[in-house]
Amino acid sequence: MNAELKQNMNKLVADLNVLYMKIHHFHWFVKGPNFFTLHAKFEELYNEVTEHNDSIAERLLQLNEKPISTLKECLDLATVKEASKVGTDVEMVEELVNDLETIDKELTATMELAGDDEGTADLLLGISESFQKHIWMFKAFLGK
Repeated sequence: MNAELKQNMNKLVADLNVLYMKIHHFHWFVKGPNFFTLHAKFEELYNEVTEHNDSIAERLLQLNEKPISTLKECLDLATVKEASKVGTDVEMVEELVNDLETIDKELTATMELAGDDEGTADLLLGISESFQKHIWMFKAFLGK
C-alpha cells in the first residue's frame, strides 16, 4: 500500500468518525414537524456510518497498516467539521448533504489510488453508492 492511499483511507476514517458524532448531534437535537422522520433517519445513518468506518479501518489492518484511532487524530485529519450549533431540521439536512458529498468525493479519489487493489476499491465503491443514495434522498427532502 502506498503512503497516499493509506493517508486517504485514514482521512476517511477521520471524516466518518466526525460525521458519526455530527449525525448523533442531529439525532438528539432535531425538532419540529419532521422530528419523527429525521430522528429515525439519522439513527439509521449513524449506524450505517459506523459499519462503513469499521470496514475501512479493518481493511487497513488487513493490508498491514494502522488506522487512526484517537479523537485527536480524527479532528486533526478530518475535512468534515463537528456540529457547532443546534440548527433547524432543514439546516441539519443541508449540512449533512454537504458532508456526504465531500466524503463521496474523497471516496472516489481514494478508489482511484487503490489501483489494482480490487478489494479496497470495491469496498469504497459500495460505500460511495450508499452515500449517493442518501444524498439523493436528503435532496428530495429539501425539494432539490
